[in-house]
Amino acid sequence: MKLIVKRNSQDDKQTLGKLRLVDDNGKTIGSWHSLELPYIDNKRRISCIPKGQYIAHKHNSPKFGQCLWIKDVPNRSEILIHRGNYHFQILGCILIGRGLSDINTDGYKDVTSSRKAVQELLDKIGNQAKIRLEIRWD
Repeated sequence: MKLIVKRNSQDDKQTLGKLRLVDDNGKTIGSWHSLELPYIDNKRRISCIPKGQYIAHKHNSPKFGQCLWIKDVPNRSEILIHRGNYHFQILGCILIGRGLSDINTDGYKDVTSSRKAVQELLDKIGNQAKIRLEIRWD
């Protein structure tokens, strides 16, 4: 199995995309919306991570509970795929949700049903402790 984040739009506050879980034949097992910060030269706490190949490990975060920890990001640490809804809740991580909606009416799309989406992702990964992650632009 492998995770693929396909980013498809970026503005001054955020980057939107889709996260897909695919099997070894490339068949989609699950799909969720993704929300990240815009790309700002991979700067800590204000940028999404660069496109590329990574390994994500299951992790129990004191703040976010069960999530995935993306390892070996150049010049970065503690990058997670975790629950959350809004761009201002992100410090370089990836949020996922079932849908997109401007929940707080600030003019920016937010991910919805994030807690359920993260749980679905973790359930589909199952007992696998780590998984390959590819991040690309559409």
